[in-house]
Amino acid sequence: MTTLTVTARGQVTFRKEVLKHLGIEPGDRIHLDLLPDGRAELKAERKQGSWRDVRGALTGRTNGARLTVEEINDAIAEAASRPDRA
Repeated sequence: MTTLTVTARGQVTFRKEVLKHLGIEPGDRIHLDLLPDGRAELKAERKQGSWRDVRGALTGRTNGARLTVEEINDAIAEAASRPDRA
């Protein structure tokens, strides 16, 4: 369990290991759901991709060749697993 301290301004800073566990990076958003009995649930907002992202995942990979559905799926999965994806 991680214990956090509330500042005089009512703010809390999450430790890096907590943010990493939640998959939260600088600029990301989080959701806090208030539950009964004074509990809360914290969730990272999951980024939603676009068709433009899919098209970009294939850029430079085909050299003009036509790809099978399996090859396209593999390229999408590879692009989604890269740590630099936005």
